[in-house]
Order: sequence, then structure tokens, then C-alpha cells
Amino acid sequence: MMSNSISQPLSTATQQAQRTIYPILLAVSFAHLLNDTMQAVIASVYPLLKVDFHLSFAQIGLVTLAYQLTASLLQPFVGLYTDKHPKPFSIAVGMIFSFVGIMALAWASSFGWILFAVSLIGIGSSIFHPESSRIAYLSSGGKRGLAQSVFQLGGNSGSALGPLLAALIVAPFGQHNLMWFSVAALLGGVLAITIGKWYKGHALPKTAKTGSSINPLVTRNQVIFSLVILLLLIFSKYVYLAGMTSYYTFFLMDKFGLTIQDAQVHLFIFSAAVAIGTVAGGPLGDRFGRKYIIWISILGAAPFTLLLPYADLFWTTILSICIGLIISSAFSAIVVYAQELVPGKVGLIAGLFFGLSFGMGGLGSALLGSLADQTSVSYVFHVCAFLPLIGIITSFLPKLKHN
Repeated sequence: MMSNSISQPLSTATQQAQRTIYPILLAVSFAHLLNDTMQAVIASVYPLLKVDFHLSFAQIGLVTLAYQLTASLLQPFVGLYTDKHPKPFSIAVGMIFSFVGIMALAWASSFGWILFAVSLIGIGSSIFHPESSRIAYLSSGGKRGLAQSVFQLGGNSGSALGPLLAALIVAPFGQHNLMWFSVAALLGGVLAITIGKWYKGHALPKTAKTGSSINPLVTRNQVIFSLVILLLLIFSKYVYLAGMTSYYTFFLMDKFGLTIQDAQVHLFIFSAAVAIGTVAGGPLGDRFGRKYIIWISILGAAPFTLLLPYADLFWTTILSICIGLIISSAFSAIVVYAQELVPGKVGLIAGLFFGLSFGMGGLGSALLGSLADQTSVSYVFHVCAFLPLIGIITSFLPKLKHN
């Protein structure tokens, strides 16, 4: 059914705009799942790499920084370029970089090679996200929050699957088994070519005409001020998430004496909660207003993050689920809100916010790793607990139409 829907052209551009093209939306979401599964496996094998290569927490943070900087710095430029020159097969190129990076990580023999390998995966991600986000936007049929949530669901599901698959495939058998994740890149490349054919045949002429206007309900200064607020909210969200994805397993192993595999299962539980929470954020933003969803999602996580460092294992698990469900609903609403502030720059906004989420996460991970070396992993979680309080600044965002 999907292949027929992808191959059959729509009768008119108006028909395309009036309905959500679910086969394409689901296809690009699944490609996002495959892409982010490869990303998630990096953090999932940190305990293994730490032992095998005798890494410090600061070096673990540098691995995250190397990956997430390459995944962040290029994205706005890729998005800006593809706004003017759409590239329907660019997401397939991104999968090629990820494939080479995964293979390099599987056979890395030094800390330098680890940095090189994760940088390649980061480059693949920076190419993948802006154009795939645009495809989700174009296939939304006007349901932009829903489309962004479905797209993000794929990514967050991949982030959840990464630790689980790493626990099953890599932890018991060693680093070289990372090469099995290259299958995700191959599948993603095939799927990306199919999506690219639809994009080239139906959506490309429309995107090529995209303008550079801003929302008529706000001034240019308000747009700049609002984007700064949104970037600060991204900072609070993704530095906290970086702490969870990079050091949650170490926190559990240190505080509760869990094995690597058991700690990875708990990381999977948290990541699964993030994936589930993502589904709600976009549609709720469409229904009740994105500003309110952003506010609830960031600030609403604070009571749970503040309690987590003091809880026993059972309540740590429960609190991590609550945090994942709540904090994950913000990103779809933030991206769509920003795209509606600057509707003529879909690719640039997607690249900027996806890129910044990686960059902030990478920088935060490096700083938190250094802090963990100087103090303890437990202290890192005490510090991170206050980050969601930054959500209070959401009150300064202007209210847009339908938001």
C-alpha cells in the first residue's frame, strides 16, 4: 500500500496541500528511527568503551561533544542551502556517512579513531535532519504539529531502541558487533531513495518557491527575541537529556550496583518514555496552543527532576518515566512554533533547532563529564535537576494565531 501511494502522483498541488500524506510521513519517520538508532548506540556503549579504552568521564564527554558538534554545526547551513536548492536524495547521502561511521566505530582501536567515527555519524545526522524534517512538513496537510510529532516519534523510538539493542548485541559480545547496526544505515538508504523519488516528483517545485517572510502577527524584533527564548529552552531540555543519555547508566551502576546490561535496560525505559511523550506534544500543540505545551513540558518536568537524585531504584525508574513523558513533548511544539514565526525558512529552522539540540547536548555532556570527574556522577544529577526551571521564560513568548 505504501509503495503504491508513493508512486502515484497527486492530481493537483491543492489536493496535496489539503490532505496529510501518511505513507510519506510514516516512511520518513521510520527513516528517522533508523538514523537515531545508530546515534543512540554511541551513548549506549559508553560503559564498554570506558573499560576497553580506559576512558575518563571527561573523555566520554568529549566523545559526545565530537559527535554532537558535527551533528549540530552543519545542520543550519544544510537547511539554509536546501531552502534555496532542495536536494531530494540528500537523506540517502546522510545514511552513507552514518554507515561508514558505524563501521569505523566497530573497529576503532584508539580514542582518536572513536572521535573520528562518531564525527562521521554526526555528519550523517546533520545531512539527514533538515531535509527529512521538511518532507514531514510538506506531507503534513496542514497538521504540522501532528506531522512533527510523528517524525519525532521515529527519532525517539530509535533513541529508545539503541540502548536495548546494544544490551542484546554489543554488551555481551564486544565492540566489533557494532557493525550489525550498519544494517540500519543500508535500510535507511534504500528507504531514503524511495522517499526522494516522491519528493522530487511532487514536493520539489513547491519548496523551490519558498519565500523568506516572517509571521505577520509579530515584528522582526519579536521574532528574534522569541527565537532566543526558544533556544534557551532547547538548552535546558537537551543539556538535561544529555546528562541522562550519557551518564544515567553510570548513575544507576554507581548508586544501585546494577550491571551494565541492567542499567542499559533502565536507559531504554527512559528513552521509551521520551518516545511515547513525543506523540502527544505536536497534536496537543495543534489543539490547545504550542506556547502552553512548551511551558508545561519544560517547567512541568522540574518537580520530577528535583526528586530523582534522592529516590530509591523503584522510584528512580518511575520518576525517569515521568520526566521522559513530560519533557519530550516540547520539541515538536518548539520546532513548529519557530517554523510559524519564520514560515519561509523551514529547512533553516529545522537545521538550527535540530543542530542546536545536538550541539547543546554535546557541550553539556562534555561539561557534565568534567564535573563528574571532579565530583561524582550523583552530583551531576543534583545539578541537572534545576535545568527545567528555565521553562519559566516561556511566558515571554508571543501568542501566535492557532498557537
